[in-house]
Amino acid sequence: MENLSFVRPEYFYISGFTGIPFINYYFIFLIFTYIIAVFGNSFVAVIILTDRSLHVPKYLGIFNLALADIGETNALIPALIKTFFVDSQYISYDACLVNMFFVFFFSSVQALTLVVLAYDRFIAICLPLRYHAIVNNYFMSVVLIGVWSVCSAFNGTTVALITRLSFCKSNVVKSYFFMAKLCSTLFIYIPLIFIVLSYLGIFLALSKITTWAGRLKALKTCVSHLLAVGVFFLPIIITYFATYVSMSLSPNARIINTSLSNAIPSMLNPVIYVLNTKEFKYFKFLK
Repeated sequence: MENLSFVRPEYFYISGFTGIPFINYYFIFLIFTYIIAVFGNSFVAVIILTDRSLHVPKYLGIFNLALADIGETNALIPALIKTFFVDSQYISYDACLVNMFFVFFFSSVQALTLVVLAYDRFIAICLPLRYHAIVNNYFMSVVLIGVWSVCSAFNGTTVALITRLSFCKSNVVKSYFFMAKLCSTLFIYIPLIFIVLSYLGIFLALSKITTWAGRLKALKTCVSHLLAVGVFFLPIIITYFATYVSMSLSPNARIINTSLSNAIPSMLNPVIYVLNTKEFKYFKFLK
């Protein structure tokens, strides 16, 4: 007879983080990453909230990205640091699902927000005369609310479906979570395709500008976004590609690469937008 028993493990064991030389320095780096990411993104969010000149569609997107960075940082890094300080690689079933939801939720919000910002740049450069008619604060607010709603519904549904699975083989997992392939397709590859298509349109529009000075002036408005896209997508894609090419990639290498790929963008995004965007008037506070 078919075995109809339902197995739900009390805990999972995360393989990895064992036998790594100088692992203490890695966790010290994570602590600094956490501090810079939280304070940096909080700074960006506060500046956008308090400076009325920044209450425009582009900065609504950047504000949204800062909130997602803060959320992912708090969902990911404290859990890693707890693993180190408590010296335990066990995680309860419920805690694993909760942590999995929030990490993938905020990561998917980041990816879709970068798509929205790419669309903003596409309209600003390709249809400059119609920009304010197409992209306004109301439009951007509705789109960003849609981003949070879609990500919440998708990740919530996925986690709910996982609770209906029976884990009868093993409670040892080789990564943080077990729905990475589906999420990577929907929230990594597809968003990246849309961003690439947006910039193909942007570069085509730039080629029609007669002077190099005009092209550079328009391209400068995209520098911050391009850097944020590269910082977010490239490390994750390289890690996934290395995993697929080398099936023998050790759990230590996979977990460290994945954690850094998710943690570093949240730390660098506020630096990218503050240093590369003239509208941030934070230097006046230092004078």
